Amino acid sequence: MTTEIRASASPGEVRVALLHDGTLTDYAIWRPGAPDGVGDIHRGHVLKSVHAMAGAFVAIDGAEGFLPDSEGAKGLTEGTPVIVRVTRAAQGGKGPRLSARIGAEPPDIDVSGGVALLRRGPDPITRFVTAWPDATLTTDSQVLAARLRGLSVRIDVVADAFDDALATEVDALSEMMVELPGGARIAIYPTPALVAIDVDSGGTVAGGRDRLGHHRALNQAVIPALARQIRLRNLSGAIVVDLAGMPVRRRAALAPALTAALAEDPLRPRFLGFTGLGLAEILRSRVHPPLHEVLSGPHATGLAALRAIAANLGTDPRRMPALRAAPSIVTALRRDKVALDDLATRAGQALVLRADPDMREGNWRMESRDG
Repeated sequence: MTTEIRASASPGEVRVALLHDGTLTDYAIWRPGAPDGVGDIHRGHVLKSVHAMAGAFVAIDGAEGFLPDSEGAKGLTEGTPVIVRVTRAAQGGKGPRLSARIGAEPPDIDVSGGVALLRRGPDPITRFVTAWPDATLTTDSQVLAARLRGLSVRIDVVADAFDDALATEVDALSEMMVELPGGARIAIYPTPALVAIDVDSGGTVAGGRDRLGHHRALNQAVIPALARQIRLRNLSGAIVVDLAGMPVRRRAALAPALTAALAEDPLRPRFLGFTGLGLAEILRSRVHPPLHEVLSGPHATGLAALRAIAANLGTDPRRMPALRAAPSIVTALRRDKVALDDLATRAGQALVLRADPDMREGNWRMESRDG
């Protein structure tokens, strides 16, 4: 099996695709100026022990995380200094999850002192290279290639790390409706409590004497694509799936196919069975934020604007425009110095940002620097 890692860089953001034999199997977005924090090691201190939650809240650099008793909070009191590792990124409106177990070879650090970030966790490219050491790495950024020289992997620099087919497939991951070959569809509905997924036959199953058999065959065919979309989008926590057509009592026959399809996922999601309503229950570990959260909000919108500006520049920095955007987007970009510095390096000049309170949230446009 041939394994490729492709890294497409734009100002402040690297889109990372993992392919096995040319098929996209994993995807992540790395924002060096705002990493998700998983694997980071912090010196923090206990803010409050909460016995009802079997843990404690801990102040770390830039955030407040939760340290369970099972991960080292038991017996700690308010103000106690503690070295912790982030095991789950902030997501779903909740802060990061922490552990006092920082690895077999902890860094040589002093527990005393103020709250501080001591060491960054691995970025997505490093994680993929570690998991697949025989992979090849292709990127379209000389700067990124130089930064990754320490990795034990062959690095090729090309004009475009994502060809048109891969770019189209990656862009489709931002849509909540997945059209499958043959006309079936998967609709994904994230909520604060769980992710609901509906499988729709899309009219592919006609009436007839063996309608049940057709529905069963359809679901069997859809299940691998369903598991693949869960992994590519990093859908996590509680996931419920309404499969197409089959009566509730007949859906148990699909359990082996669901279990087998999920077994390829490195996070080892568990198929828990079917509810009384016939919904398949899946539990997948929350570690990194799901893709729909990564792609939402003013920071994500601002980075998309910078990508468009960089593409518009081509090889001529004289085409550098100004960016007019909603104030929240401008604020988010100003906080991300990596992204703005990256664009300035490419263009040879800093981007002019214009916060416009009359623009709707999420809106932006390029305009003349002299305007």
